[in-house]
Amino acid sequence: MKHTANYFLQQKGQRVISMLTAYDYHTACTIDEAGVDMILVGDSLGNVMLGYDNTLAVTVDDMIHHGKAVCRGAKNAFVVIDMPFMSYQTSVYDALANAGRIVKETNCQAVKLEGGIAYADRIRAIVEAGIPVVAHIGLTPQSFNTLGGFKVQGKTEEAARRLLADAQAVTEAGAFAITLECVPEPLARLVTERTSALTIGIGAGKYCDGQVLVYQDMLGYTDGFTPKFVKKYASLHDTMLEAFKRYKADCERRDFPAEEHTFSIDEEVMERLY
Repeated sequence: MKHTANYFLQQKGQRVISMLTAYDYHTACTIDEAGVDMILVGDSLGNVMLGYDNTLAVTVDDMIHHGKAVCRGAKNAFVVIDMPFMSYQTSVYDALANAGRIVKETNCQAVKLEGGIAYADRIRAIVEAGIPVVAHIGLTPQSFNTLGGFKVQGKTEEAARRLLADAQAVTEAGAFAITLECVPEPLARLVTERTSALTIGIGAGKYCDGQVLVYQDMLGYTDGFTPKFVKKYASLHDTMLEAFKRYKADCERRDFPAEEHTFSIDEEVMERLY
């Protein structure tokens, strides 16, 4: 039996919750085996899996397709699936219908949506339907066009008060957890102290109740831009690139496949074929 949202709420102040993204079965299995508490099927799959410049083109069908695979691999980890752009912004009805579809078709344990006060009514409706919700405030990638790009949020007094109000609103609406993205550490600490919901930070410092990273970032999966808040635990891009180069060279030299990689047949059978 997997842990529930209420179980994790009871961990607030007791221990730090770990979360990583996953978008496929094998990665989910490995993260699950490592004992990570939660897996996020993020709409970041648009960038890291589908090659889009941003997350706006990701669809509900995309989230369900990848979410199904992750849920099959996560035997113990609590799985949260992002609601993509325009799957909840249009109306409370659309938000509830799409959240219900995501849960029914993937068997995930919660959904996540971006926005604070403006979307509290969506959160409330989804929670009242029996679906746990993770809110997401601070830097909200689906709104990067109106935010003026990917910038740290809440740095002025006005912006900080607005973020605190957003945190209060989504908590009152029933969100059991709040993702805080690109928020100054002291402000994230204050949010964590003032809200009864779990705070899960990404670029929000060490005082949040939990932490989340995109797994490709923390594994050094690419050699491109790495956000300041990412700690690299491996350099898989270099390892993979070297392996691919060696494979190419082996093929060209006919060093692969070698004898140990091939199957035999009785010589008499082959003689009768000529």
